[in-house]
Amino acid sequence: MTTFSVLKKPGTIAAGHGRIVSWLHNSTVVFSELSSTYPLKLLSPRVTDPGVAIVYVMSYGGGLVGGDHVNISVDVGKETKLVLLSQGSTKVFKARPDRRASTPLAPAGVNALPGITTQTLDVTINAQSALFLLPDPVTCFRDACYTQVQNFHLLDDASIILLDWVTSGRKSTGEEWAFTKYRSTNEIFVNSHRIARDILLLEESDPSKPDPRTLKDSLAPYSCYAMLILYGPLTNAVVAHISSQYQAISVYKTSSPPDLLWSLSPIADGMGTVVRIAGIETEDVKKWLRDTLKKLRDIVGDDVYGKAFL
Repeated sequence: MTTFSVLKKPGTIAAGHGRIVSWLHNSTVVFSELSSTYPLKLLSPRVTDPGVAIVYVMSYGGGLVGGDHVNISVDVGKETKLVLLSQGSTKVFKARPDRRASTPLAPAGVNALPGITTQTLDVTINAQSALFLLPDPVTCFRDACYTQVQNFHLLDDASIILLDWVTSGRKSTGEEWAFTKYRSTNEIFVNSHRIARDILLLEESDPSKPDPRTLKDSLAPYSCYAMLILYGPLTNAVVAHISSQYQAISVYKTSSPPDLLWSLSPIADGMGTVVRIAGIETEDVKKWLRDTLKKLRDIVGDDVYGKAFL
């Protein structure tokens, strides 16, 4: 399958902005727009499965630096299946020696104080189409401050699988939950009606309070937390598989925390599911996701699915 991309001329979109517009031509997904500016980079490799496309959301230099502001808008065309991936974890640095002199402005509506890294994603998923957002986790380095806002607008019988997860940091260097602040907000709307809103805020306690607990103490012993939202008809087989696994879980007392914990709950309208996972090791969570979402292979194909959770 040939994937087409049309890039805007330099200077026509703001720094740190990206735009993805897909549509279906016969059985081939094409892009009427696939554009990005520094420090954001969008790449779409060829895939052989009909009606499916992949876009990698990446950054130059392997991560985002304090003060970077990224804003991505996506329009998933009718009957299109779009898979958004990243290449390696989204690293968030406090600063680096070669810090550029100028930085892009923060997206409208995002509180971006100096040194805060922000990323916004605004997605429209048209009728009979689907978005599968399956990035690698966010990894914040020591003293980093990161805010993420993601909004998804579904029309009629559109579908979505949304994965949002974060690690404790660079455990190999002794950095565990050593960042300053991490905030992630996800909202899902169906025909303009909000059906889900999830906010995760992680930050150190006020040191002036008596006996404050550190972020590391509060989240121990787990070093990776994930949230998964599944909604729409194309997720039914995946949800059925997860539900059968959940029904088979036996609850019993243990002398030590298990390597991995997870829970399942329905979205208010009964047409969606929320899954939350915590793992002592990030690889434990990644393996669980890879095994649990395997029914997605029937929708996007083995080749495309194999590129996720590498």
